[in-house]
Amino acid sequence: MNSNKEPLTQAQAMNRAAALCSRSEQATGDIREKLLKWGLDAKEAHAVLAELIGQGFIDDRRFARAFTRDRFMFNGWGRIKIAHQLRQKGVAGELIDEAMGAIDDEQYRDKLMDILRSKWRTVKGREPRAAWAAMMRFAASRGFEADIASACVKQVTRLDEADD
Repeated sequence: MNSNKEPLTQAQAMNRAAALCSRSEQATGDIREKLLKWGLDAKEAHAVLAELIGQGFIDDRRFARAFTRDRFMFNGWGRIKIAHQLRQKGVAGELIDEAMGAIDDEQYRDKLMDILRSKWRTVKGREPRAAWAAMMRFAASRGFEADIASACVKQVTRLDEADD
């Protein structure tokens, strides 16, 4: 973005980062990377981050909750995948745990059931073990825990057998 231009001053970087944070929730780690990419040194980046946090532009707790809610509701991701992504963004473990706890267990199971019902349409003609394996791999790729996925796959396949 700023590779061929002069590095931003600390004030310019502060303004740009504040504008970015006011449009959407951002993780501290993501903003730190952007500040360094914009040409600030580590000390300047730390000062800008401290100011952004102090003014409420950045809040990793708020970010973790919003990220978790969005990825679960709109992307259909499970807790494992969401937590991994939050760790990649440098969010603290206790904030990740708190955000994961905010996901309602019944909604979580319902979301997985919906996702698995859609997937089942594409695999139900296969040999039963192959279909089961495909469903479990799919649930794992979405970041759902094996025990919950297994129970939901059983339920989806039973519902299909009951419809026949």
